[in-house]
Amino acid sequence: MKGLVANERFVDLEKGEQTSPAYLSINPAGVIPALVEDGYPPLTQSMAILEFLEEKVPQPPLLPSDLHGRARVRSLSALLVTDTNSLLPPRVKKYLSLHGGFDEAAWQAWQVHWLTSNLESLERRLATDPQTGRFCHGDTPTMADICLVSIVFRAQALQVDLDSMPTLRDIAANCAALDAFARAHPLLQEGAPRDA
Repeated sequence: MKGLVANERFVDLEKGEQTSPAYLSINPAGVIPALVEDGYPPLTQSMAILEFLEEKVPQPPLLPSDLHGRARVRSLSALLVTDTNSLLPPRVKKYLSLHGGFDEAAWQAWQVHWLTSNLESLERRLATDPQTGRFCHGDTPTMADICLVSIVFRAQALQVDLDSMPTLRDIAANCAALDAFARAHPLLQEGAPRDA
């Protein structure tokens, strides 16, 4: 959305590349994403990277101009990134498999439960707040919409029923209609499954 040019490098989480010595030298926590800029230490964590890019390239803005609007967008973003996405990465799957006896079916059920629960919560917030528009906050995409689309993609891949979440579903469709979101679709990225 900001028209930035990046040299993207794919990290295969399923193969454990995030725990390789090369990647751990970039992000010792062994998680994605990481932003590397010449002359600066790597920046990690999705929200920190989005905030950094917002300050570095303020146009078009990903945050509203008013204090309460910015707080609302950050709150919606946190629900998606912190409360939802943090429960779904391979390291959680690995831990639950090793220490919780989770097989693939239990892992799928875990993901569907947390996606459904948190997306239903988000739906209630979005559907009842007059600040919700074509997007999570008004009629211009924000940081919250960026956070939303990847979670919705994951939910759709796991066949979470989004019909009971029409506000969220419509916002995701509005995002998908924009070129920047369409180009960033997970299935169009390096390393995406080609049979999906």
